[in-house]
Amino acid sequence: MTSDELIDRARITDHILRYATGIDRRDWALYRSIFTDRMTPDFSSWSGEPALAMSADDWVAGVRATLEPFDATQHVLTNFVITVDGNSASCTCYMAAHHHLVSGDLREMHSIGGYYVHELQRSGDGWLIHRTTLNVTWEMGDRGLFERAALRATKNDGFSRV
Repeated sequence: MTSDELIDRARITDHILRYATGIDRRDWALYRSIFTDRMTPDFSSWSGEPALAMSADDWVAGVRATLEPFDATQHVLTNFVITVDGNSASCTCYMAAHHHLVSGDLREMHSIGGYYVHELQRSGDGWLIHRTTLNVTWEMGDRGLFERAALRATKNDGFSRV
């Protein structure tokens, strides 16, 4: 492997890790910065909805509305397999996502695991994701936690961050 290939792999790995960092730190500008302006998220294994091309701004707004009401989230990405072909690249990585909601003494968690396939394009010195596919292989907890988090957001009763 050449030094240029190693540099690309390191840049892609760092870039993909910003996916989890942006979400979990609620740094929506960081999360937005990892995508091309138009991108295609495919979360059909989770939602059952087909993949649709959309603006990255709309995607980030939807993720923010879904995850920000949780008290905490933790997205873990591991086992990166990266293929670079000129100005295109693919990165497959394992994932686990934990979503926490606290209400009084009740602490609830929902987790999913599986793997992402991110397709990237070279942009200047870096890389941007233009398609991301989530492949859920396991799930634990009550999916209704997402509805309860959304309800909390509509009540505008504040968030008790853990």
